[in-house]
Amino acid sequence: MSKCHYFFAGGGTGGHIYPGIAVAEQIKRLEPEARIHFFCSYRPADSEILSQSGAEFTALPAKAFAARLDKLISFVGSMCKSYRMARKIIASRRPAVLLGIGGFASAPAVYAAQRLAVPVALLNTDAVPGRANKIQARFAMQVVVQFEDTAKYFAKAKAKVVVTGCPLRSRFANPDRLAAMQSLGLDENKKILLITGGSSGAQSINDAVCLLLERLARFCDDWQVVHLAGRANFESVRHKYENAVIAHKVLDYYDNMPDLLAAADLVIGRSGAVSVAEYAAAGVPSICLPYPYHKDKQQQHNAKQLVEAGCAVIVDDMLESKATAEGLAKRLEELMSNDEKRAAMAKGCERIARFDAAAKIAEELINRGGQEAFRTGWLKIKT
Repeated sequence: MSKCHYFFAGGGTGGHIYPGIAVAEQIKRLEPEARIHFFCSYRPADSEILSQSGAEFTALPAKAFAARLDKLISFVGSMCKSYRMARKIIASRRPAVLLGIGGFASAPAVYAAQRLAVPVALLNTDAVPGRANKIQARFAMQVVVQFEDTAKYFAKAKAKVVVTGCPLRSRFANPDRLAAMQSLGLDENKKILLITGGSSGAQSINDAVCLLLERLARFCDDWQVVHLAGRANFESVRHKYENAVIAHKVLDYYDNMPDLLAAADLVIGRSGAVSVAEYAAAGVPSICLPYPYHKDKQQQHNAKQLVEAGCAVIVDDMLESKATAEGLAKRLEELMSNDEKRAAMAKGCERIARFDAAAKIAEELINRGGQEAFRTGWLKIKT
């Protein structure tokens, strides 16, 4: 029997790559001899994350869609080249299954797999699908979504839509909060306010929080701050904290978010699809500041899923940092001073937290891989 090859296609952000890694982990657990290969974008974040995971990957030169004529020509050229690269690799490694994990880098590999009659599934973790997944759904046998409300967006697709939740790395099911606290030298007797803008940081969140450092001084007896500023903004944020009264750790990045989120008592952050799933899995109340410039307000819709479950509040990220800071200050003072409110929000996380999504998707892909092996004649039934 030839071992099945499991391809993952997509990237551009950690929010696309990490769910793919989570599913790949479960495939290797269930089928240790499985071959895993990622098609990702040229963006540095993709190769950095995948290099740390140990997965084999190919960076495709695909570019994001642009309407300007000069950029449109470049976009089409990059997609054609990416398609040829992906098709050559997939064709040489059969039987195979491909999971599209979102982002512009997924399109050429998904199309290549479909043209080769390789089974294709799509993972859509945002509450409202992006343009790429809406288009690619026509090539898929199955679309896997995080939220029940998302299924309606794929009603016209022939693909079967399955609600599983968002695939999370296995560490989220068994985090070690004390390990995070000890590694950062935090006070185990104080609560933790965690500020994060995702793997790259978020300047507008950084600016708003830094405007509130004097107000946070009133909580210095009971609270401490861990601020993940992002590498590009680390030095400027660290400088703004120099005179802060409240105990704090300013970091550019932290690579064990399952442990750190489990240690946090309150988190301020974006509401990307993976982020909201991680907040819920960690059981941590959240103040979500959705990224305001998505055309279809994806992060706003994601955050509303947490709000409806009672485990988050939303603060609008305004053009002016002072306006954002004022909205944030009201929510911070309310939640940092109210243990019962935070406890109720943490309880709300239990209503939507899902830990089995990666395993369920892995099982389905393995099943598809077996069907592909029989169909192509790689696997024969012994009589």
